[in-house]
Amino acid sequence: MVRHAGRGWHGRVLAAAIGVTAVAAATSVWTAQADPTGKQHAGTGVSARPSAPAAGAGGSAPAKVSETIVHASDRGARGVNITIDDGPDPVWTPQVLRVLRDNGVKATFCMVGTQAQAHPDLVRAVVAAGHRLCDHTVSHDTGMDHKSQAYQSQQILDAERMITKASGGVRPMYYRAPGGAFTPFSRGLAASRGMRPLGWNVDSKDFERPGTAAIVATVEKEVANGPTILFHDAGGDRSQTVAALREVLPWLKQQGYSFGFPVR
Repeated sequence: MVRHAGRGWHGRVLAAAIGVTAVAAATSVWTAQADPTGKQHAGTGVSARPSAPAAGAGGSAPAKVSETIVHASDRGARGVNITIDDGPDPVWTPQVLRVLRDNGVKATFCMVGTQAQAHPDLVRAVVAAGHRLCDHTVSHDTGMDHKSQAYQSQQILDAERMITKASGGVRPMYYRAPGGAFTPFSRGLAASRGMRPLGWNVDSKDFERPGTAAIVATVEKEVANGPTILFHDAGGDRSQTVAALREVLPWLKQQGYSFGFPVR
């Protein structure tokens, strides 16, 4: 897997996360919460260290899943997985949801913790439409594989808490490292929390905004490489992504593909 272009997006998200550090120094809200999601919440701040992982539904610990990076679709050899990264975003996520709905497609949304915290209504809309959630860390640091295990843990576990709280209690089912920056530690940690590490086979290159036609052409050319396709609904103007999805989804159906979720 290649690292995403667009470190400017990472910089903006990281700045937003760092910007509330001062608030964290003055509050111990996170240590008083047993919520499993976040580096920051509205009105709170960034935890100095990851809070203790909360239990899963019904008070039980989440079931551990495989820590190998998954690409396969639960729909078999002719299945594809649509994955949407970096949101939710108040402009683009509703448009992506509309295109998915119009085509009867379910997708996996890999959410950045700060974005989920800022837009819980959109997280709940994603869940209500039958899509799945994926932990994409707190600040989308594509270099996190070169940082300490404590840092990796904070990025993954705090984002899990933030997404789960924003969703109203629905936990992420997958973990996708920003830019593919997985480590054995991060994969094992995510798997222990019931989040299967999630890769991709087809990078649509939509983040680079090469034009709708180029995005469509990339997907059509590379879908034979594997079932998991990467798009984005945040990090800048995603109008080309929305337009490309309107073309790509019907085309995939015409080619005999069905839409599923990554295997767990």
